[in-house]
Amino acid sequence: MADVTERMLALLSLLQTGRAIGGDELARRLEVSPRTVRRDVDRLRGYGYPVETQPGPGGFYRLAAGRTMPPLVLDDDEAVATLLALAALAAVGPAEGGIVDAAPNGIDDAATRAYGKLDQFLPTRLRPLLTAIRAGLETSPQQAPTVTAQHLSTIAEAITHRETITFRYVDAAGNTTERRVDPYRQIHHLLRWYLMGWDTRRKDWRVFRVDRVHEPVRTGHRYPVRDLPADSASEYLRRNLRRGKEPVDLLVDAPVEHVVDALKFQEARIRSANDDRTAVGLDVDSWQWLVLILAFVDADFRIDGSEALLRSCRLFAQRLSAATDDSGTAPASRPDKLGGWHH
Repeated sequence: MADVTERMLALLSLLQTGRAIGGDELARRLEVSPRTVRRDVDRLRGYGYPVETQPGPGGFYRLAAGRTMPPLVLDDDEAVATLLALAALAAVGPAEGGIVDAAPNGIDDAATRAYGKLDQFLPTRLRPLLTAIRAGLETSPQQAPTVTAQHLSTIAEAITHRETITFRYVDAAGNTTERRVDPYRQIHHLLRWYLMGWDTRRKDWRVFRVDRVHEPVRTGHRYPVRDLPADSASEYLRRNLRRGKEPVDLLVDAPVEHVVDALKFQEARIRSANDDRTAVGLDVDSWQWLVLILAFVDADFRIDGSEALLRSCRLFAQRLSAATDDSGTAPASRPDKLGGWHH
């Protein structure tokens, strides 16, 4: 890297990961000599960055945590990614008109404020780039329950310190309970924030919607480490979301890219069967939901599910055929009952 400014930004970016990095590794990543690395580290210290050094065999460089830092330094790609992430987060929030209650100081409001302030904390050379992106960017609003940055922060700190929290929880039916939970993970999934934790009173794992968590409080009580009941918190969440639903397998006559786009808001397991076909696994509340989902696929498909589900789909297909028959005559046979719908 011949450009000193570019090299300094790259060095700072590597150190900002927080891990200890050996001088040889830094030299290799930056394509310079170890001596140049030492000089650049001295420059960073002159700019006010607290770089710690461990000399000798096994030595390393590390950016000290918990110190007062100079203004944020991002390279071009990182600055663009940060701006776009803030724009996307700011676009997700409660609907107007009270369909979803807005929480004070929601994370979407915080993202909106940060979106307008980000360029103040960047090097001068990057500000015109961010101004250009902001001027030419629009994000369409997406309706989702909002959560507060304070709630997410409180839970995150409790997870880090393995600290039990208490909170009031309002479930989907409006029932309120007092909870005491050992928090393990926060999960962002399909525009919702979830908390996975061990419910100390029910002696079992539970998943909570963070937007339904009220007044979370850290208790100061440290909880023991437990093995997660799944490979990851995300997998455990998906398993819970599938509970009580009917599994359905589809074989769609379309490539993966087409199917992924059509089902982007569905909890679907999608993989390529071959270049022209895609296998899809779904869990649906009812055959009606399946029909609605398939309407957006816009391709031929085959359905593999329970006989009851397949029968309801066949009857509905007959009804659609009868409704669009322009021959002027009624079909010879017509179903008089359809999976829970009655004439």
